[in-house]
Amino acid sequence: MQTDDQLKTVVREAYDQIASQSKAYNEASCCGATSCCSPTDNPAIMADDYSQLPGYVADADLGLGCGLPTQFAQIKPGDTVIDLGSGAGNDCFVARHETGPTGKVIGIDFTEAMISRARKNADALGYNNVEFRYGDIEQMPVADNTADVIVSNCVLNLVPNKKNVISEIWRVLKPGGHFSISDIVLAGDLPANLLKAAELYAGCVSGAIQQDKYIALIEDAGFANLTLQKQKPIFLPDELLLNYLTADEIVAYRQSGTGILSLTAYAEKPTDDALAMSSAKPRIKLANLTNKSDACCEPGSGCC
Repeated sequence: MQTDDQLKTVVREAYDQIASQSKAYNEASCCGATSCCSPTDNPAIMADDYSQLPGYVADADLGLGCGLPTQFAQIKPGDTVIDLGSGAGNDCFVARHETGPTGKVIGIDFTEAMISRARKNADALGYNNVEFRYGDIEQMPVADNTADVIVSNCVLNLVPNKKNVISEIWRVLKPGGHFSISDIVLAGDLPANLLKAAELYAGCVSGAIQQDKYIALIEDAGFANLTLQKQKPIFLPDELLLNYLTADEIVAYRQSGTGILSLTAYAEKPTDDALAMSSAKPRIKLANLTNKSDACCEPGSGCC
């Protein structure tokens, strides 16, 4: 079993390499880390299409996400927005369109190559209200009560200690602020060989936790009005699984009922901190769930 520091090193090294790759190459992978098919034969395993969102910048889109959190984040003009695991700046630039010139966007990433690429993108666009900070989202380089909105896209599953990140989100959000986060979660248990695969940890799969545990972390931190804004299943093609499982093990996995899901979760930091410390659990809402049955590849579809 790898330590937290070892897993972070795996992720950092993988994303240092990904920072220099094209969107097309990354979209043929699980979050860019593990290729399963050629880019021309395989649609994105996890990523959603950003290209129609206002503020989209093609040079900042590496095809690494698993949702569209900024689309659901209810960002208002003048807001301060923080993007956790900001990569080349894709979500930051979409968020900037929503905050307008009076707002501010802060991207945080612990991969120096990503920070460098994002800053170059911001400089080329002349954006002076978007900044990128090098740091670990378990210890954000941000003061308390800074953000009106926090977004993140396929990043918390890369962090070994997710509880620490949730606590940091609470710390840096203003009372009354909220987050919208897209992530990968599980329903059922992955085969052991998939869980042990370091490259699949960097690829957003083996670091994912059970959906009910993920939701409990948010509830236990005291957030209110927890809403699942979007869900979609993720199908891992046989070509990828054959790197880790035998043919018989793949059949057993398919029959196990285990689901890999992309979800987008919204929750608010209450204005009354005493309410946040109460023992009452917030009621989970299902708000206009979209793409519940969408998968990038259906079994037997031949897409890979």
